[in-house]
Amino acid sequence: MSTLPMSLPPVGRPPASIGRAVLRSLAVAVVAVALTGCISLFPKTKPAGLYRFGHVAAESSRPATEKSFGVFKTPTVFNRAAMSDRLLSVTDGEAAYISDARWVSPAIVLFDEAVARAFEGDNSRARLVTRGEALKAAMALRLEVRSFETVYVDGPKAPPEVLVEIRAVMTRSNDRALVGDQVFVARVKAADNRLGAIVPAYDQAVSKVLTEIVTWVSDAGGKLPPG
Repeated sequence: MSTLPMSLPPVGRPPASIGRAVLRSLAVAVVAVALTGCISLFPKTKPAGLYRFGHVAAESSRPATEKSFGVFKTPTVFNRAAMSDRLLSVTDGEAAYISDARWVSPAIVLFDEAVARAFEGDNSRARLVTRGEALKAAMALRLEVRSFETVYVDGPKAPPEVLVEIRAVMTRSNDRALVGDQVFVARVKAADNRLGAIVPAYDQAVSKVLTEIVTWVSDAGGKLPPG
C-alpha cells in the first residue's frame, strides 16, 4: 500500500495566519505596556479643600432703614498676593500659601460679593448702583484691600489670627470732592490651627469690617445736602 507524502510547511516558516496572530498579540502587549507606563506618570495627589467667606450676616444694632441715596463702587483694589484662590499666610514676615486649601472663587470675587450683600442689608441707607446708573449716585466709593491674610503671631503651630485691612475712600459724584478717607482693620483669632477654624475667622473679620464700612457710608450720606 502506497503512502501519500504529508505536506508540511518549511521549518522555520510558520503559516501566514499564525504569523499574523502572533504579530497582533505582540502589538496588543506593546500598547498595554505603553498605557501602563502612561498611567504611572500621574501621581496620586490629595484634592484641595474648597472654602468660601462672606456669607455670615453682618451684625448691627441699628434699626432697619430705607435706601435713601445711591453709591457707585469703583473696581476693588486687592492685595496682589491674596487676590487669587490661594489662602495667604504670614509667619515672622515670611509669606506662604496654605497647602491643600482653595477659595471656591478668587478672593477678590468673593469679597465683592460680600460687599454687595452688606449694602443690600436692612441697616444700610446706601444702595450700590451699577455702572449704568452711575449718574444717579450721590457718592463714589473706592475700596482698597491692603491685607487679607492668616497671620501666625505665636508661631507656626499656634492658632493664627486673620487680618483684614481695608482703606475706604468716598467722594461726591457731582464735584469729586473728598467726603471721607479711612482705614478699617479687623483681627480675629482662630479657635485652632485648622482650616475648619481659620475659615470662620475670615468670615468674622470680613463681616466686622464691612459692617463698619456700611455704617460709615450711611452716616456720611445722611450729611449730604438734599438733591
